Amino acid sequence: MGMVGTRGSSRRLAAGLLSLGMGMGVLAGCAGGDESAAPASTTAAASTTSAAPSMSTSAVPTTAPVLPPPYVDHVEWVDTAVGPSLQVYPTTSGRRTDNVRGADIAWAEVIRLAPDGDTPGMRAQFDCHWDFARLVEPDKPSWNIEPGRPVVTDDEMIAARCNPGFAEE
Repeated sequence: MGMVGTRGSSRRLAAGLLSLGMGMGVLAGCAGGDESAAPASTTAAASTTSAAPSMSTSAVPTTAPVLPPPYVDHVEWVDTAVGPSLQVYPTTSGRRTDNVRGADIAWAEVIRLAPDGDTPGMRAQFDCHWDFARLVEPDKPSWNIEPGRPVVTDDEMIAARCNPGFAEE
């Protein structure tokens, strides 16, 4: 699997984990906080087939709304025990949108606010938070990404709960 910067592979991995009911437990840590707050499992709707088409509204898939930018309210560099950390504060739209280009738009906003944040691995950490922290802990105040973290594969990023190399700051 390629580096985490490849959006498609990260989304495929997330979809696979979630469809297997494993996603929430595995990914709970990417948002930080108390892992016990995450649901123990997810439930996938069972599909049925019949000879006649169903007109039931329960068969209609629901999707999150596509909310407009801005997706990032502000960012702030802070010093931590492990070095600098860029705290990204998403807007309500950023937390709730289902815009397929949302991560790209939000990352452009981050870089506009903190041009020095565009270092190897930072986008991958941001993407991991965009893909997973919004699901696991949608109201987490900030997503913290660090330039000192190693660049890793998608699998390693997921296993590290979006925090490769050392614990979340």
